Parts: sequence; structure tokens; C-alpha cells
Amino acid sequence: MTTPKIAFVGAGSTVFAKNLLGDILSFPELGGADIRLFDINQERLDVTEQVAHRVARTVGASPRVVATTDRDRALDGADFVINMIQVGGYQPATVTDFEVPKQYGLRQTIADTLGIGGIMRALRTVPVLADMSRDMERLCPDTLHLNYVNPMAMNIWGLARLTPRVKTVGLCHSVQHTAEELAKDLGIPVEEIDYLCAGINHMAFYLKFEHRGQSLYPRLMELAESGQVPEWNRVRYEMLRRLGSFVTESSEHFSEYVPYFIKRGRDDLLEKFNVPLDEYPRRCVSQIGGWEDLRTKLQNPDEPLEVTRSVEYGSLIIHSMVTGQPRVVYGNVMNSPLDGSAGKLIANLPDECSVEVPCLVDRQGIQPTRIGRIPPQLAGLMQTNINVQALTVEAIVTGNREHIFHAAMLDPHTSAELDLDQIWALTNDLLNQHGDFIPEALQAAD
Repeated sequence: MTTPKIAFVGAGSTVFAKNLLGDILSFPELGGADIRLFDINQERLDVTEQVAHRVARTVGASPRVVATTDRDRALDGADFVINMIQVGGYQPATVTDFEVPKQYGLRQTIADTLGIGGIMRALRTVPVLADMSRDMERLCPDTLHLNYVNPMAMNIWGLARLTPRVKTVGLCHSVQHTAEELAKDLGIPVEEIDYLCAGINHMAFYLKFEHRGQSLYPRLMELAESGQVPEWNRVRYEMLRRLGSFVTESSEHFSEYVPYFIKRGRDDLLEKFNVPLDEYPRRCVSQIGGWEDLRTKLQNPDEPLEVTRSVEYGSLIIHSMVTGQPRVVYGNVMNSPLDGSAGKLIANLPDECSVEVPCLVDRQGIQPTRIGRIPPQLAGLMQTNINVQALTVEAIVTGNREHIFHAAMLDPHTSAELDLDQIWALTNDLLNQHGDFIPEALQAAD
């Protein structure tokens, strides 16, 4: 593979695409890559095409760049497919996921991974990803599908059920971002820290966090007990106190995966733990503004385009598979192959679930690490999220819409706030509001 063919699906996510393009093209071995940019939004696609050329000039690369609204053209013969779509967008889908639950008194922070918002996002997203994967089976059967789309665990699980022949790995930045944040809290360069992390996406825990052979957990626990933790990170430090391990995903995310922090009539908890309700809609508005700013800058040829390497794993995987340079990244894969050909990666989680574990990557591709058993309190907490993921995926795969209601009923935050009648009514309202974004068999009853 001397000249890798790399398809960006959802390339209209311009800022994220810019970061990944900068990462990829900064490697001399990838500077001549065949880049295919695909999106259904022509205006956003045009901006990303301009970005790609500007990035290439900035880093001194000479890729072949093609922008297209024809998905088949983008996928044809691709060695790597980078997926960054958002089905339904901020308007109307994300707004619906927040505003309808509010009418029932159910508040959320991010709503893209679990909870009633995460369930709805999976119902919208997994079928679209599966349709794309069927195109990959036809047009680029040997490709590696790098999925950045949330809800990560349900997407990976759903694709394993629906299109198992396509090699897919889910990529997130929570492991490496959190390591940097903790290193800053402790005043230690992150490059000097050794860690081992495992679990499910957005609920993986550091099983080892060391500096020069010494565990840093005593220092982290001292910080947690002192109360002098960063105010934006109080939820995770509280969970460290209770569980003995630090979780990877941010406090605002994690607060809605559990029933402890967001409770109706308990504004004291929101204040104590600094939980930012409705955080994701605010970010969406900011990101839309960032895209507008980037478009304006591109129209000025004298405005420099800054390109710095991000912490995303995508370019590292591509570079390792092209050059053979071995690396360890964290990837989301199935805990055990559905054909039963190998054992579990995490022994005390279910066979059929998506897990996030360290993976060796080289010319042979993605090779996940067997972790063994994790602390039982961590596995138990993860299981509360896996229950919701399992029922949502089952609804998508089988077309049994009752499992959507079962998933909502078992969701930790939803079930802590609403009674069964409210959960059923809210779920049906959301299915109705999302309309044709939901597969026909799962749409709201008449």
C-alpha cells in the first residue's frame, strides 16, 4: 500500500476533518495520499475541500484531493474509511433529543452516548452506518472502517450484528485527553506516565496509572479527598473516591450515565458537582460559529491556516498500517467475536458487547489486547450501561420496537427520574418527533 486511498465520510464536519487531514498529511509517507471527501451538504463539502488544499500547502504535502457528493465514488477501492457523520444534525435531531425530555422533567448534559438521547441517536445512526458498510462490502471489502461517530458502543455493536464482514474499529479521544488532564492536575508531563485502561466507551477506567513505576492513585485520591479538584471535573473525582479508579469520559458526560448527580429538585447536587445541563446544544451552536469563522478565514488568502497535530488515533493507525511501524492505540471493538472464534477481551463483561481496550496496530491491522478480569465494581457499573446498549441494538437488528421502551426503562438516569408511564410516553413522543429518521419498523405507533 504505497499510496493509501482514504475516504472521509461526513467530510462537512470541517473542523474535525481539518484536524485529521493535518495529522495524516504531516506524515511524509502519507503526504501523497489519495483523499476522497464525501458529504451530502455541498456547501460544507466545498469548504472542507478548500481546507484540504490549504492544509496540504501548509505542511508541504501533495495529496490527490477529490470532493464528491457521490458516496460510491468516495468509497470505491478505499483502503481506509473515516466516518464522522451526524444523522439529523443539530437541527432538528439534537434539539429534539433535549427539548422533548424536558417536557417530562428529564434533563441531560450531552445526550449522545446513553440516556434517552443516546438511544434515539443510535436508532437514527446505526441503520445509516450499516447501509454505508454494505456499500463498503461491495466497493472496498478490504477496507478498515475508522468510526468516530457516537453513540460509539451501540454503533460498533450494531455494525458487528448487521455487517460483520467489514473490519471496523471505533475511535475516541477520551483516554488520551483524560491522561493529559490528570497529568496536569499532578504536575507531571504526560509523556512520563504509563497507563492501562479498559472498559466500555465513555466508561473505561485506568487500571494502572503510574509514574516511574510508582502508582499515582494515592496522589489522585489525596486530591479527591482534599476537595481541591478542578471545578469542571468534580463528578469524576467523586467517582474515584467511591470506586477507587478514575473514569475516562468527562464529568459532564459521565453525570448522565449514572443516577447520582442529576435529580429533579436537587439543584444542590448540580451546584456541588458543577453539572452543566444542556451542554451539548451550547457546544453545537459554538461549533456552527467555528465553521462560519473558518469559512471566512479561507476566503482571505493572506490569513494563515494553523496546522498542529491532534491526539486523534486515526492518522497513527493509517501510518502504522502503511509503514509497519508498531503503535498502541485505544480502540472500540467487540468483546468476543460473534462467531465464537476467540475468547473475551474483558473476562467479566458479556461476550456480546463493545469494549474499549488497548490495541496493537501494524501492517497486520488492529490487534486488541486481552485484559482479563477488571475490578467487579467497575464491571457492575458498566453492565448498567451495557443493558441499555444491548436492548437498543436488539431493537434495531430485529425491528422489535418494544425493546426501545425496555432500553429506556433500564437506563440509569431516565429510570431514576421518571415512572414507567412517563418513560413509555416520552419514548413514543420522541419516536414520533424524529419521524423518518427512525427506521420504519421502529417508528411511533399511530
